Order: sequence, then C-alpha cells, then structure tokens
Amino acid sequence: MAKNIINWLDKPQRIIQTNLQIKDTHFINPRKLASQMKEMGATALVFNVGGIYAWYPSKIDGHKVNEYLPQDFDLLKEVIEACHEQDIRFIARLDFSKTEDVVYLRKPNWFVRQPSGLPEIIGAERPGNWSLLMSTCLNSGYRNEDVAIPVLEEVLSHYDVDGIFFNAPHYVPCYCEICKDKYRNRYGVEIPLDRNLFAVDWPSSCIRDNMEKMYKFIKRKSPEVPMILYYNLYKDNLYARMETTDILCTEPQDILSEGHHRIPEFWKPALSIKLGRSIPDNPPPLGIVHSSPGMEWRHTGLPPAEYRFWLAQITSHGGSIWHSLTGIPDTITDKRIIETVTEFNRNVSKVEMYMDKAQTLAQVALMWTADAAAEGWADGLINCQIPFDVLLQEQATSERLTQYKALILPEGMKVSDDFTAVLSKFVEEGGHLISEGEVSEQPELRKLLGIVGRSSVSEYLTAAYLRFEGANNPLQVGMEDTELIPHRGKVHYTKPSNAKSSVLATLVPPFSPLESVGAPPERASLPVSHTDIPLCIHHGSGLGSSVYLTFSLSALINEYKLGEHYGLVSNIMKIALGEDKMVEVTPYHGLQMSMFEKSGQWLIHLVNGVGRRPLATNIPLHNIEIKIALRGRKIADVRPLISGESIAYEVKGNHLVLSLPKLDIWECLLIEFQ
Repeated sequence: MAKNIINWLDKPQRIIQTNLQIKDTHFINPRKLASQMKEMGATALVFNVGGIYAWYPSKIDGHKVNEYLPQDFDLLKEVIEACHEQDIRFIARLDFSKTEDVVYLRKPNWFVRQPSGLPEIIGAERPGNWSLLMSTCLNSGYRNEDVAIPVLEEVLSHYDVDGIFFNAPHYVPCYCEICKDKYRNRYGVEIPLDRNLFAVDWPSSCIRDNMEKMYKFIKRKSPEVPMILYYNLYKDNLYARMETTDILCTEPQDILSEGHHRIPEFWKPALSIKLGRSIPDNPPPLGIVHSSPGMEWRHTGLPPAEYRFWLAQITSHGGSIWHSLTGIPDTITDKRIIETVTEFNRNVSKVEMYMDKAQTLAQVALMWTADAAAEGWADGLINCQIPFDVLLQEQATSERLTQYKALILPEGMKVSDDFTAVLSKFVEEGGHLISEGEVSEQPELRKLLGIVGRSSVSEYLTAAYLRFEGANNPLQVGMEDTELIPHRGKVHYTKPSNAKSSVLATLVPPFSPLESVGAPPERASLPVSHTDIPLCIHHGSGLGSSVYLTFSLSALINEYKLGEHYGLVSNIMKIALGEDKMVEVTPYHGLQMSMFEKSGQWLIHLVNGVGRRPLATNIPLHNIEIKIALRGRKIADVRPLISGESIAYEVKGNHLVLSLPKLDIWECLLIEFQ
C-alpha cells in the first residue's frame, strides 16, 4: 500500500553498508570514515548498531555490548555526527536473529529449538577464541518485547538515526513451546515435525507478526524515521511486506562460491528490481549487492567485470543501489572493491536526477509466477532487448493493463474466471495475449486463444521439431533458411477454432527413440515430415489477438538457450506489438535494455553482459543501432549521460535512428523532444 509519509528514501540513493567486524572496532575513525564514504559517493551509510552486538553502551538486559568499543567516547554517536557533517544519512542496522551463548544460559526460552529440543548453534566449529552464537526464535521475547523493542526505544531516544534496517528478519523453523502454542492456536493442530508440512503461510505470518510490532513501535516513537524491510523475488507477498515497512529492499547476491554449475542467472538483479517496482506509487526499491563472490570468500571482491555488470542492473532497471561491503575502507584488503564502488556511484550520480520519479515505458507485461516458466520468459525478453514489466495477478487489473500492448502468461499459471474476463477485455480493446503450455478447460479462455475441443497431452517428446508453416510466416523472420527448429517436451494437442486462427507452426514428431538418434545415419529419415498438429496458433479477437504455444517455450530457453528459441520470442513480440513497437536494438545476446519516461523525456539504459559468466573482462560492443518510433514527436537532442560524448543521430520517416559507437558496461541515453 502507498504510504502517506514522505521521507528522504523517496529519492534515488547511493547507499554503502559497512558490515563491521568487532575485532576491527579500533580501526574506526568516525570522521575519516565519513570522509571516505563521501569520496566513494555515498548518500547514506548503513552501520551496525544493535542486535547480535550493541555498538553503543546499551543498558538493555540480554543485549550483548561489543567489548571492543572505545571507553572514552561514544563511537556510534560520533559516527552519526560525522556522517551528518558530510551530508550523509545514517541507517541503523539491527540484527536480532542470533546472540551469544551466555544469553542462552540465562534466558533459554528466547531461542530456537530443534525437534529434539536442542538449540540451534551457529558456527560451532568456528576457529578462534569465540563464544557460541545461537539462533533466536522469531516469536520469542528476545525478538519482540523483551529485547528488540527496548533496543529500538534506546536507539531512537539517544541517537539521531535517519533510518532503521532489520537484517536477517527471516523465519527459522522452531519447535519451542511458544511456537508450538502459536501454531496450535492458529491452525488447530500440532506443529508438524516435518517442516515441509508447515502451513503455507506459517513462516511469512511469523515474520509479519514480528515486523508489524517493530514497525508500529517505530511509527509511534519516531514517525519520521523510515523502516526498511526485505522482499524476495520468489514466493513473497509484496503487499503484506509493505504493510509493515516504509520501503523495500532486495538482495540479488552474485554467489560464485557455489561453483560455476550453480551460477546465478544473469537477469537476477534486473528481475528483482522489476518486481519491487510493480507496486504503484512506491519509492524505488533498494537493490543490495554484496561485494564478495560468496560469504565464504567475503574478504575478497567479485571479479571487477562481473561486479560492474551486476551493479549496473540495479539502477538501469529503476532501483537505488545499496553496496554491501565487509569492513570499512581501512580494513578492506581488496582495493578493487573501493575502486569499483566509487566509479559506479560516480556514474549513478549522472543519471539519478533524471531517474527520480521516472516511469517505465515497457509495452510488455510478464505475469510473475515465481517459477521456472516465468524465469524462461524473462530470460528470453531480456536477451531480445524487449523492455517489460512484471506483474502479480492481483496487480493485473483492466485499468493497469491499458498501459501495455502485450501480456504473457507463463506455463502453469492458474487463471480464474474473473481474470479470464480481464484478459478478454484486454484483447477486445487491442491488447495481445501470449500463452504457452497447458490451458484450463474454461470455454472463454479457450475461445480467447482460438482453440476448440478438449486438449490432450503428449508424452515427453525428444528428437522432434517445430516446422514453420506457410510463406511470409511472421514467426520465421530471421530464420527463413530453415524449415525446422529443435523441439523437446510435451505438446498439448488441440485444434484451431476458426478462420481467425492461423497455425504458424506445427509439430514434426520424433524420427527416432533417443538411444538411436545418432546411428546409423542411413535410418535418420523423418518418418513423418508434416502434421497438422499445431505448435503455434495466432488468433484475432476484437481489436487484439493472441498467440498460443501448445508447448513450453520457456522450458526450452531455460534448458537449451538456443538462438532459434530466442528468435521465436523476438518474433512473437513483433507479432504482438506490430507497428506499435517503440524501440528496436541491435540484437546482442547478453545486452539488456530498459526504457523510462520523465517529464516528456525518454531514458534508454543499455547494460552489457556479453560473455561467459562470471565475466572476467567486459567485452565492448560497437555500433549498436537503436531505432525509436517517434509517433509525431520532434527531436530536440540525444545525449549519453554517462560517457558525456556526442552521438550522431538522424530522423528517418517516423523513426529516430542512432548508433552508439561503443558500449563498455552501462550507458543511459537521454532523448529530449521539442
């Protein structure tokens, strides 16, 4: 929900978080640190304040004070004052997720219990002379009235903080008596020993109950101080999160330490920010990027080329950057981190005034189902340089959809009768619907997609193909020299409904079982080279149309990433957008493009992620041609905001055509109209 309160986080920010190590406390010189943050381009500093350790002389029973704090002055107070002298905001980082074993011995009812009744110990085998850390229960007094709220009272009463951030507010499965009673009272049954059998909303409801207490206290005590809370790209309720916070942050970590086979998808920051922006009238989401290639290697930095690419996605898709570092500049031994953060913040400062309150110009909306099918479509759209927004089903109202020309339903999305009515109205009024895979048996939805009869599903097909049908096939653009492209997976057998339903592609069934596809070649002939089994149906309805894929294109993109499958995505969007397509860009796999509008000016962001990840070097792209539909507008000026160099452009008919000579990592083009 939109907030009435207006705060400084409504504006784009450059936030730096110094994750502090207690044994390095003596290295912290408040005024030097503030000056370093200023030099690195920070507009706000996130600094450890309380929770696991208090970084001030706390009086709260059970709140462990950092024993390395100086005794002759209040470090926290002086850091805050030094930041404010440099016009840097101060965000208090609080983490009540765990605390020391001595607290457990005194207050065992505050802690997470395993089904065995034993507490959960964090880092029991950590080398060095450390006390044990133990997980605290989200529903216990420690994280609520006994410690967390008194700490908030103490901090807000004695320190001039500009924001509150709760680190690790997540739910940890717990079988303490408090959790058992709460589960029994809420659901009428005992808490299951198997955490996989928990009620679906149990973890999120526990987080909500806890954060609601924190939020209500902050708003009563210091309503002008904004609270910051995480959201997740997967299985999260943005609206529930927004009811207990002022602004959302997300953490698309680039974890390389898990190995190349588990490298995060290249679009993770972009998609995370798009989801955060899906709530109207909200401040831009904060995108947290850790400097390290994984927490086990937190004392070194990401490869600079990979780091720059990851960072650029946050701002180019409409978020505010939040750098997360281990230590302060004086204790960071990998100085590449400081150089990268400083350079990036310098570039952000060149575009942020234009991005402040800018609105997306995406013509395409992707229904976000937080599953592999939605990921596949996101991958396809980004790699085809098609600007898009993501929407949750509750956001896809008839009014909201009027701003889009095309809407994508990923495979497996559940479509209600009410939503079918919304989709019908969207298409009747000129929108274009793209759907894939299984379709419910709702007559109205099937009518909308131009199919009749009950569908049946094939077995999982291998050694099969998609055949383009007919001359001048719009699905075949750029692939005219091939009749067949690879297909794998299940097909939903169905029939086109009428003459308005055009079959653009059909199935060529398997020519061989998988174990014999390679030998002998003498028997590789296609036993059936043509069928009338549709794989792609284009259907006109009202002023709009639909494209229905009877297979899962998203699964093919996720699994194989073949150029032909990306070509299908590109051509489907050309069919949907037609002459209304606003922008076309030279197609480079790995090039991201997003568009925004503010006060009649257009902003086009280009982010270069070309190359095998993790990127060891940034490979420059040259002579990127951009063609923009003017729709009667007259150009006043075009200029790159980051490089600042002049750029040649010309008007050809109803289009602006320009060529960007070189793209290293990130550029933002400002287009001004007369």
